[in-house]
Order: sequence, then C-alpha cells, then structure tokens
Amino acid sequence: MKIRSIAAFLLAISFCAIPGFGQEPTIAVIGMVHSHVWGQFGKMVKGEPAKLVGVAETEPALIDEAVKRGLSRDLVFSDYRKMVDEKKPLVVWAFVENNRHLEIVEYCAPRKVNVIFEKPLASTYKDAVKIRDLARKHGIKVMTNYQMAWWPTMHALKTKFDSGELGTVWRLHGIVGHGGPGGPTGLNKFFFNWLTDPEKNGAGALMDFGCYNALWSLMYLGRPQTVFAHAIHLRPNEFPKVEDSATILLSYKSGVALLEASWDLPRSFQQVEIFGLKGSLAASSEKAVFRPSRGPEQVLPDPGLPANRLEPIAYMLECIRSGKEPEGMTSMDFNVGVNEIIDAARLSVKTGKPVALPLK
Repeated sequence: MKIRSIAAFLLAISFCAIPGFGQEPTIAVIGMVHSHVWGQFGKMVKGEPAKLVGVAETEPALIDEAVKRGLSRDLVFSDYRKMVDEKKPLVVWAFVENNRHLEIVEYCAPRKVNVIFEKPLASTYKDAVKIRDLARKHGIKVMTNYQMAWWPTMHALKTKFDSGELGTVWRLHGIVGHGGPGGPTGLNKFFFNWLTDPEKNGAGALMDFGCYNALWSLMYLGRPQTVFAHAIHLRPNEFPKVEDSATILLSYKSGVALLEASWDLPRSFQQVEIFGLKGSLAASSEKAVFRPSRGPEQVLPDPGLPANRLEPIAYMLECIRSGKEPEGMTSMDFNVGVNEIIDAARLSVKTGKPVALPLK
C-alpha cells in the first residue's frame, strides 16, 4: 500500500506540471448509494491522485459515514448540478443507480467534465449508445470501472493471449458471483434497494455479474452472433423482482462462450478460462496460468504495470493528459457492447429463444 501511495503522490505532482491541467487535477463524487464508493473513498479524501472538491449526496446516513472517513461537511452538496457548476471538477465519479448514468453524462458532457462510472456503463443498451455519442460529441472521457481492470493477472492474461500461443481460440468460460448482495439493513440498504430493482439496475445478477463475463467475451472472442440466456429464481423471498442467477450462451461462427453470473454461490468467484487448440489460459485475482496442451503449467509473471495502470483515477488522468480514450476493459466501445449483450440476454430470458446481434 505504501508503494502505491508514493506512486500516486508522484503521479499527482507530475500532472500539476502538464500543459492543459494548469493546476492540481480535481475530482468530485456524485452519489454514494453504490457500495463500491467505500473502496475508493479513502484515497480521494487524501487527494490521491486528484484533489476531492465535492460530494453530492442527500442521504444523512451516507453523508455521516463519509464524514467519519475524513470528508469535510463543507464539501457536501445536495445537488450535483450545483456542485459541478461551482467546483468545475476535471472528473466526476458517479456511484449512483445504473439508470441514472445517462442523466449525469447529459449534464456533465456539455460542461467538459469527464466521468467515471462503476460497471456497467448503463442500465440499457439504448442509454449506453447515447452516453457514447454524447461523450464523443463533447470531447470528454467516460470510463467504466471494473475492479478486475487493475489486476496484474488480467493484464498478464491478455499479453499471453496476444502472443498466439493458444492457437485457434474457440471457447471461453466465465464465472462471476458470490452469495448475494446482503440485505436491506444498515448502509447496505441503499445499495441493496436499487441493485434488486430491475429498472434501476437493469436486471439482477444477470446485470450485476453478467457484465464482467460479457466484457471478457468481447475482448477475447468479439461480438457474438447470437445470445441465449436462462435465468433462475432460487431465492424469490429475498429477490422478488429480479433473478439471482443467470447463464448466458454466446454463439460464434467457430466458437462459444459459456457465462455464469450468480448471487447463489458458496463463495466469491471472478475467473475466466479461454481455450484454444494448443492450450488454455485461466485467471482470477490471485494468478494467471497458461496450460499448454503439452508440457507443464506456467504461472504467468506480474507484467509490472506503471503507476497509472494500477488504479482508476490515475488512469483517467493519464487518458485526459494524453488525449487517448480509455482502453481495454474500461473502453467505451467494449462497454457499449456489454450492454448490447445484456439487453439481448434479457430478451432471450423473456422469449426463451436466442437473440441475434446486432440488436435492432
């Protein structure tokens, strides 16, 4: 942690001297109902690697928690629009319901404010396309944050994949999930209440964890020809409005992806395996492994990521500085594609039939 803190500090200093920034880069938070905020909030309070200039939230319990974690009440706004106009942050990070993502870009894009969202990009494919078009029209960066985007193992996986040593790649298996999002108690109630709402989230486990799997599929196999999905309601008393597990089958001309997303697993899973004619690759947060069809298993080495690829704020600042779009797992095009696959999966669950892409 100390090494990362030093790296973030040095990175922040370097941005101060970059033409176009003019001063220390700033960030503001819109909403705190997404529980991922607490994993990122500490470094923002410390100003690593951007200075926190405001938090927009109205729920007293969430504000009190933020203050306990070091936020000054002077930085709290009840209206994010007022905060954006007054503070003029370089970046906002929104921890809100998925179906509010478009609304935030509609306000921020004309004001040249860059935006980070927690995955997924939007609650629907239609909204995702509108977000992409607004971002490009107004010249801002919009980045979708996945925790796995910063794992060295995922970068090691991609590097090995690009080497071609798997031969012809034809199959992907992804499994992401855990035992569920808890219940509507304590601070978690704010997260639980919208995560289990089909309009605010976009679905249940299908959206929450299917988006990780869809992203892997797009990165390694591309856009599928058809999407078939099956949803399960094992715990209707806990999740009356949404599915708690879903399986998605993506069909390609010469391949297949089997994707599992669940709130019903006995422990946490976030792993992918890619199969080729000459071997397979597998990765989780702990390690990445290459298994050739002949020969011993190889644990892939840490690729030695630079400081600006270790966490989302630093990477967003680097993209703004360089003028480049966020790439890989955080890229706009991949994440619009994720929403297309999830929308197709929702339609497939409803009709019981495969759905062809592109969606009309």
